[in-house]
Amino acid sequence: MSKTALALRHVHFEDLGTFAKPLADAGYEIRYSDVGDADFCNGDPSTPDLLIILGGPIGVNDDAYPFLDTEWTFIRTRLAAGRPTLGICLGAQLIAAALGEKVLPTGIKEIGFSRLTLTDAGRLGPLRHLEDVAVLHWHGDTYSLPLGAVNLAASKVVEQQAFSIGRNVLGLQFHPEAKTDGTFERWLVGHAVELAAARVDVPSLRQSAKDNGPRLRQTAALMLHDWLAGLEV
Repeated sequence: MSKTALALRHVHFEDLGTFAKPLADAGYEIRYSDVGDADFCNGDPSTPDLLIILGGPIGVNDDAYPFLDTEWTFIRTRLAAGRPTLGICLGAQLIAAALGEKVLPTGIKEIGFSRLTLTDAGRLGPLRHLEDVAVLHWHGDTYSLPLGAVNLAASKVVEQQAFSIGRNVLGLQFHPEAKTDGTFERWLVGHAVELAAARVDVPSLRQSAKDNGPRLRQTAALMLHDWLAGLEV
């Protein structure tokens, strides 16, 4: 019998990306729950074998979007049950917020490809595959480390880039899942206003995605494989 993976999606082009194949290879049947759909965050949060909370261009504290309260409660209930949960960018911030931590602006936009600096704990776990790999950063907020969490990585700009809580919770501030083939153009168009405001050179970012994408896709798949294999279910 296949396992189930539920992905909470905030904008359509920020999907599971390159993570879809390793999840399928690991026996997961993927279902999306999209913001605005009637089934968004409906049902028992503990039912899916894996919950993945994807990214999006809003902030955890943005009260203009009331669905965040529903999502935050859904995630908190899931975490209380100890069920496997992966958060990416906004998703990692929502995990931190659900655990009572602060999510706050960094004062800068960290957008582009750069390498992580892994902590000792990061080098001993699944993130070891990403050492010396340029990953995609795309955020303006950060979080305080949840109680009981272990910091796994930092960047030159932001100290908190990944954390784990036991074997079953992983938060990633960066985007290892982003496809960097032709579909990356959807990110560039979808975030055009943000890119312009941050004065990001779009042609350079596009080229950086082409240059770094193949290695990131390979190493991110290895990271995800190792994390899934270590889950306590």
